[in-house]
Amino acid sequence: MNALIINCSPVRTGATAEIVRIVSDQLSSRYNTKAVCIDDYDFNFCKGCRSCHTTAKCAQKDDVDLLMNEFEWADVIVLVSPSYWADIPGQFKAFIDRCTPWCNTHEPHASVSSGKKGYSIALRTGPGMKECERIIGSIEHFYGHLEIECCGSLGLCSVEYKEAVESRVGEIKSFCESI
Repeated sequence: MNALIINCSPVRTGATAEIVRIVSDQLSSRYNTKAVCIDDYDFNFCKGCRSCHTTAKCAQKDDVDLLMNEFEWADVIVLVSPSYWADIPGQFKAFIDRCTPWCNTHEPHASVSSGKKGYSIALRTGPGMKECERIIGSIEHFYGHLEIECCGSLGLCSVEYKEAVESRVGEIKSFCESI
């Protein structure tokens, strides 16, 4: 079984990346794991042309297909997203928008194989869980349109820098046991 863990932040060395590393390490004893960063891929914003609504393919040619191939490879997908102004980062939102060809919102549409399980981890710098819940909601909405089963989520508040993750490792490891 394969597990894909995605750093949905463009920062490759921060708190989100550290959580991705921990999750990948924890899952590697049970899964073939692959961890990537959203910024590893070069893609453009959705142009809103809706050609994908009739062709099930995006008119743009860039790395979205490569990242969707990673989704296809995976049996388990863990999306780890920080809060940027109380929501997911723009790069991650741009990717979600570009996944319209694979979403069940129109026919015809492309699709990923059925039976995939999706997990969400959200982190934010402030103390309130509401922002984490909003991020998790965005990820679960995305999973729903890809027909990926939502299987669990974790919200981590008061995490701004990589060093703050150290005190949360127990929570992260415990969450990984459910994956």
